[in-house]
Amino acid sequence: MPVQQSARRSPGQLEMDVYAALVEAGPDGATAAGVIASVDPSLAYTTVVTTLTRLVERGVLSRRRVGRAAVFTNLGESGAVVATSTARRMHRLLASTADRPGVLAQFVAGLRPEDETRLAELLAREDGSR
Repeated sequence: MPVQQSARRSPGQLEMDVYAALVEAGPDGATAAGVIASVDPSLAYTTVVTTLTRLVERGVLSRRRVGRAAVFTNLGESGAVVATSTARRMHRLLASTADRPGVLAQFVAGLRPEDETRLAELLAREDGSR
């Protein structure tokens, strides 16, 4: 069922919609034209192909040739796409501020205790691998 978009999508939303269409397509995957038909028929072909290509480059989708068409298939779980998209937005926002320490302090102060514990574990693991 196509998603009707009357307003501009939020950052990362097209990526999520494209990924959802490929999850729905199942193990056979879908072409760019199939994704467009599923997501929003008014989308530009090049926009969808660019989004699919970026997801392939991130290791979220695979691409195979079937005749002249490229068929895209989901490789992972939707959580990977959400995590990647959210992390990229966080990096862009952090890069756009002059007060990085202040932003990071406010971010950590707003974490739930279990998230703070998980973040500390991830940072400790990163420190050990450097």
